[in-house]
Amino acid sequence: MNVPTIRLSQLSHGGGCGCKLAPAVLRDLLADQPVAQVFPQLLVGTETADDAAVWQIDDRTAVIATTDFFMPMVDDPRAFGRIAATNAISDIYAMGGRPIMALAILGMPIDKLPVETIREILEGGRSICAEAGIPVAGGHSIDSPEPIYGLAVIGLADPAKLRRNADAKVGDALILTKGLGVGIYSAAIKKGALDQAGIDEMIASTTLLNRIGADLAEDAAVHAITDVTGFGILGHGLEVARGSGARVVIDRAALPLLTRAEELAQAGYVTGASTRNWAAYGAEVTLPEGCPDWHRALLTDPQTSGGLLVAVAPEAAETWVQRLHEAGYPLASVVGRVEEGRGIAVI
Repeated sequence: MNVPTIRLSQLSHGGGCGCKLAPAVLRDLLADQPVAQVFPQLLVGTETADDAAVWQIDDRTAVIATTDFFMPMVDDPRAFGRIAATNAISDIYAMGGRPIMALAILGMPIDKLPVETIREILEGGRSICAEAGIPVAGGHSIDSPEPIYGLAVIGLADPAKLRRNADAKVGDALILTKGLGVGIYSAAIKKGALDQAGIDEMIASTTLLNRIGADLAEDAAVHAITDVTGFGILGHGLEVARGSGARVVIDRAALPLLTRAEELAQAGYVTGASTRNWAAYGAEVTLPEGCPDWHRALLTDPQTSGGLLVAVAPEAAETWVQRLHEAGYPLASVVGRVEEGRGIAVI
């Protein structure tokens, strides 16, 4: 693995989706924005904290637009580019769409990083776009004090097959397609406490495209989809609950985890974003009595390029878990359900 002399993870104050603004801060910033629905063609805007914006062209075609970028959470430049690109494209899949092209977003401290390192970041992103079958058709770059890379991505969907985060139904089962613990692994990398096997495991998870989202959207039994990123399983589950006017219940024993996630969380390798997440939405969460702090850190752990959280009719849940395993998502599991009520509960 090509690790530069200057560690990328040491050039930034945060890394991956742990860089995201806290949910409460973001809500405050967007509070006075005009109501999006004055534009009838705007099927999805900012009203439900969904994964991407959607604009309807005609009865069969809607355009999906998203952007995502962040600072490094690994030291290998090509891996950083691959992770950032996978994460950005995920928003298209989470809406049930298929990507068609991307634009690169690049900010680099050109006085600190060699040109070869920056090229490797760009090549990593391009390679993931090639896996997704799309070009990097352009972009924009600036000289910045911290390294930043990501994509703006455009996709297409049939409006009838669009999957929002706000359409879960009472009785639905909840499926998570990837393991949790990316933020915890990132914290360990930053402190030099994760071995190469752990780094490889994290990179494999965060560079696995969520392309199955487009297939999920073909099934009428799948009611809602979102991807689990910077706000953790609790934060994104809560967005589903709020948007759907229901209560989300998460079974903590059923949550799939990266191999060393529990061990590292108990050892204190957690991110500042995890703490900010809990401060932002903890009042709406019911935890089981005696839930230890390290387990709460797992539930609020920011996921970079995390899995899809899927609300599906209960009779179709096990079939979809099997299909997900066959499609290359071996940790996919039923992790909870949707009930009447409000907020999110962990059992």
